[in-house]
Amino acid sequence: MKKFLVILTAVCLLTAHTVVPALAMEQSAVYPYDFAFEAFWYEDSLPAAGFESNLPRKSCLLMEASTGKILYADNEDLRLPIASVTKVMATLLIMEALDQEKITLQDTVAVSERAASMGGSQVFLEPGEQMSVDDLLKSVIVVSANDATVALAEAIYGSEEAFISAMNQKAKDLGLENTNFVNTNGLPAEGHYSSALDVAITTRELLKHPTVLNYTNIWMDTIRDGAFGLANTNKLVRFYKGANGMKTGFTSEAGYCLSGTALRDGMQLIAVVLGSPTSEDRFALAKQLLDFGFANYRIVTPEMNLQQTLPVTHGVTDSVGLTATAPALLLEKGGGSEVTQTVSLPDFAEAPIAKGQKLGTVEFRKNGELLATAEITASEGIVRMSFFGMLARIFENIFSFL
Repeated sequence: MKKFLVILTAVCLLTAHTVVPALAMEQSAVYPYDFAFEAFWYEDSLPAAGFESNLPRKSCLLMEASTGKILYADNEDLRLPIASVTKVMATLLIMEALDQEKITLQDTVAVSERAASMGGSQVFLEPGEQMSVDDLLKSVIVVSANDATVALAEAIYGSEEAFISAMNQKAKDLGLENTNFVNTNGLPAEGHYSSALDVAITTRELLKHPTVLNYTNIWMDTIRDGAFGLANTNKLVRFYKGANGMKTGFTSEAGYCLSGTALRDGMQLIAVVLGSPTSEDRFALAKQLLDFGFANYRIVTPEMNLQQTLPVTHGVTDSVGLTATAPALLLEKGGGSEVTQTVSLPDFAEAPIAKGQKLGTVEFRKNGELLATAEITASEGIVRMSFFGMLARIFENIFSFL
């Protein structure tokens, strides 16, 4: 099977070489093709009681996205330069702007002198060049283009400075205690830092915007009507099963950094690696973290044991429908013991009741440990009965006995 995968990969790579413009090959040449044949990309993951790795790094962290639970962490609060992983936050603001219809993917952006002057990773934008938001966003996510990032920042917030201020405000909103941004791209600057935990939290928030996956899953593509090739700097997308993002970064100060994400069997994991000495170490450690998570944990959505209605007093109807959404539960594989549910509801509810109003809770536990709590809410609104309505009901009840 492994030999077949190696042969298949070779065929795919040779095919890609014939159809992608030469400039795309120059971009992707940062990662030599022979790296695709390193055995660890194809080794099966094995269950383990705990995670251990001797691969060098300054910090790392593994998080399950739906619950936010940390499965492994090493120096997760250490403040470090994160290079272009900074663009996870920048991309989050761009996604929010799209959702709020401040911009659309079809909008055209005129490139400023400032945006065109950005160094580092870039798609060589020219002052005055017109490019769609779609192509600029693709450039930011796939090849970490600093010039495209600034162009979008200016288009949404008017200036790069205003965009940076919004990045820092978003960091505060997310409760990031070890993050401060000085620029949009992660180029070396005093006072520009984040942590593995903060990057994971930001990545988790970005994953709530599924449109981003249309870009993070790209391996090779083009802009400028096919004239300029793009090759993803995140090789997990090509060589790791289920990989779907998110962002790489490198400067001599930060080392090799990565926020890598992967989805398997309904479980979305986030692996953050900061300060690796080589690109190979960065990806190998991310793979080890993801392998550990997928081998040892699973996501379960339990069936709800919930009564359908709750009695209502002083309402125009005698009962109200109940609804609750079962939470995703993160469980260890082979952990034994069933998940128990404890429903907390009053004997009745008093009108008026608003649709969606909280009426109770369901607690999910395993071995006594609280895993999650779900709210029980009213599936409909119930109006309080008027005085004359009550009087009419009283007479109705009296006459029913005659």
